Amino acid sequence: MHYIPYGRQDINEDDINAVIEVLKSDFLTTGPKVLEFEEKFAKYVGAKYAVAMANGTAALHIACLAAGIKEGDEVITSPITFAASANCVLYCGAKPVFADIDPITYNIDCKSVESLITDKTKAIIPVHYTGQPCDMDEIHRIAKKYNLIVIEDAAHAVGAEYKGKKIGALSDMTEFSFHPVKHITSGEGGIVTTNDEKLYEKLKLYRTHGITRNPDEMSKYDGPWYYEQIGLGYNYRITDFQCALGMSQLKRIDKFLKRRREIAKKYNEAFEKVDGITIPAQMEGTNSAYHLYVIKVDKSIRRQLFEFLRENNIGVNVHYIPVYTFPYYRENGYKDVRCENAEELYESIISLPMYYGLTDEEQDYVIEKVKSFL
Repeated sequence: MHYIPYGRQDINEDDINAVIEVLKSDFLTTGPKVLEFEEKFAKYVGAKYAVAMANGTAALHIACLAAGIKEGDEVITSPITFAASANCVLYCGAKPVFADIDPITYNIDCKSVESLITDKTKAIIPVHYTGQPCDMDEIHRIAKKYNLIVIEDAAHAVGAEYKGKKIGALSDMTEFSFHPVKHITSGEGGIVTTNDEKLYEKLKLYRTHGITRNPDEMSKYDGPWYYEQIGLGYNYRITDFQCALGMSQLKRIDKFLKRRREIAKKYNEAFEKVDGITIPAQMEGTNSAYHLYVIKVDKSIRRQLFEFLRENNIGVNVHYIPVYTFPYYRENGYKDVRCENAEELYESIISLPMYYGLTDEEQDYVIEKVKSFL
């Protein structure tokens, strides 16, 4: 069998032509396709506003800036995530605080979140791990009780649903990623959605150097050429050809999601009665987007199974290493942090191939190889 990656993009002729059209146009960046993509994505998730950026990490950073997170603040997030979910807090001079995870859903544990709140806590960044929505009702209850901002990290969760509503319009802000292994891609790219007009204006401002061309926001106005920097922002702009690709991909999002859920269903049916394998749980009232399909096995065999599958051309992976265990974090105040459920999960999980283009034959091969090892 040829090599089967754990995830990959799906690019068709329509995608290619959409990019070529922009490359032949007058605008390669900060042009009309950016706004068009933002409007279409906001409509898809049911939000009033969206601001597209260079990548998902930039989107998280700008969301934190728009939320007013600064030095001395604390932000609670999950350790089972890509490092960006916590790094974005550090970029603002604030402190990430790691709550443990729920041992069933692998998402952030709300009781752990509430136990960690102090008078320095400013926000919660719940991560919809693998595309499985967190318990947003409980997170919002906690946020309201302690007057906290909620920034959802939905990098895995384009198209995921919580109690009949798409992730993207439930909290103060929600971040998505368009990296090639995600549900839709713009090459690199990210976006923040919100229903709050003031946050929307801040997101746009900080994305582009903190510069405004709106006379109402200026200290003076010298003429139609004039602009002012009124805050310290960044160059986190996204290009028009990336947004053209994103819009073309968005047309197929329902097809992409349908196939991912079919693949997950087949994995579930193949493994649910196999001794030694725990399949992903889905919380009642949610519909996972299945960015990843993660199985849990005994930690004593995880490495051997991982290496066996890699040797058989199956590009499995592990998502994720608890963020606070990285040397940078250990050397900067996190030496004694322990999240027992997160650490136990890390020692036991393997991500199997999960992407739109995975064929039935390839999936059958993956299933057969996993079973043959056990």
